[in-house]
Amino acid sequence: MKLTTRGHYSVKALLDLTLQPKYGPASVKAIAQRQDLPAPYLEKLLIEMRRAGLVQSLRGSQGGYQLARSPASISLGQILEAVGESVDPLPRHSPDGSQAEDWVTFTVWNRLHQKLKEALYSISLEDLYFDARSWQAAQGEETSFVV
Repeated sequence: MKLTTRGHYSVKALLDLTLQPKYGPASVKAIAQRQDLPAPYLEKLLIEMRRAGLVQSLRGSQGGYQLARSPASISLGQILEAVGESVDPLPRHSPDGSQAEDWVTFTVWNRLHQKLKEALYSISLEDLYFDARSWQAAQGEETSFVV
């Protein structure tokens, strides 16, 4: 599995939203500036995540995007899935029925795929937030939050 720009930017944006007081709204422009992301691309990703129920949008001068649920209830797998990231192994392979080695290899890759998927869905946005905060504290940083 490879984490693409779509997945990376999506995780960065949602981590940024975890910093907002009471997970309140932040504008696309503000998130993009803090995380050094292209705002038009970020807007598209946030729309996809809104459709998936991970964020909600609020109109008005104080509007923007905010988390739709607590960070503890949003998994890395859900974020990646929302923006079309695939965790499926590539390429799709059908083993040769006449060769035991082919079946063994196929089984190993399927098991690894299942474990990866379980891991992605067990890591919450809250876990990532605390990991980032711990790293920043170890670096001596106090207030900045760029993922």
